[in-house]
Amino acid sequence: MNFDISHLLEQWDYQPGQVVVRRFTGKDGQEKIQLRVDLGILQMNAEGRPDGKKPFGHASLFDFYLKKFSHSLNAVGDEAKEFALKPEDCAKLQLEALQYHHRSICLLQLEDYLGVARDTERNLKVFDFVAEHAESEELGWSLEQFRPQVLMLNTRAKATQKLLGDNFNPAVEIIDQGVDRLREFYTKYSRPELIDQSPEIQSLQLWREEVLRNRPLSKREKLESDLRDAVLREDYEKAAKVRDALRNLETQSE
Repeated sequence: MNFDISHLLEQWDYQPGQVVVRRFTGKDGQEKIQLRVDLGILQMNAEGRPDGKKPFGHASLFDFYLKKFSHSLNAVGDEAKEFALKPEDCAKLQLEALQYHHRSICLLQLEDYLGVARDTERNLKVFDFVAEHAESEELGWSLEQFRPQVLMLNTRAKATQKLLGDNFNPAVEIIDQGVDRLREFYTKYSRPELIDQSPEIQSLQLWREEVLRNRPLSKREKLESDLRDAVLREDYEKAAKVRDALRNLETQSE
C-alpha cells in the first residue's frame, strides 16, 4: 500500500485565504466532500456524521445522548437520577460539532444551502442541549461560544434559498431575524457592548443593504420613482400621468 499522497496534493494547489473544496462519489457509492488545507486534504461524507462513524450504534453522538436523556426521564427506582453532561461528554460533543461545522463551511462554498441549513440547525440544537444539561455554565459555554458564527451561516443559507427563488422580502425578514438572534445572544450573556463590534452582525447588515439595493422595485415603487424623476425634471405632463397611474393602482388594491 502506498501511503504517500503527494501526487494528490501536487494536482490540487492549496490557496491561502480561500475555501477550496470539491464533491464526488466515493468507492462506497456515497457522496464525499474534500477540503484542501495547507498540510493536506480533509475528507468527509456529504450526509450523516461527516466521518461516517456510528457512535454506540447511533447516527451521531448527539443522537446517543438524546436517547440517554430520554431514558433518564423514563427511569424509575435506583436508575432514576438527574441527567447531566460531564466535561468529557461536552468535549466529545464539541469535537463532533466541529466536524459538522467544517462541513457546513464546505457546503456553503459548494452552494448547497439546504445542506448548510441542515448542519447549522443541527449544531444549534446541540448548543441548546449542552447549555441545558451541562454540569456547569462553563461547560455549556465551551460550545455556546460558537453560536454567533453558526447563526450567521444558518441565516445566510436560509436567506439565500429565498433569494434564489426571487423572494426578496422573505429573505430580508430572515436576515433581520438572524441579526435579532445574535443581539439576543450578546444580551443574554451580558455583553451588549459587543453588539456593535460583532463581525457576524456587521456581515449580515452589510448583506441586507446589498439585498435591498438589488431587489427589483414593485409596481408602486417604480411609479413613485418615476414621479420623483418627472418632478425633478419639471416634466409635469408625465408627472400627472404617473399620479393617475398611482391612483388607479390604489383603487385596484382597495
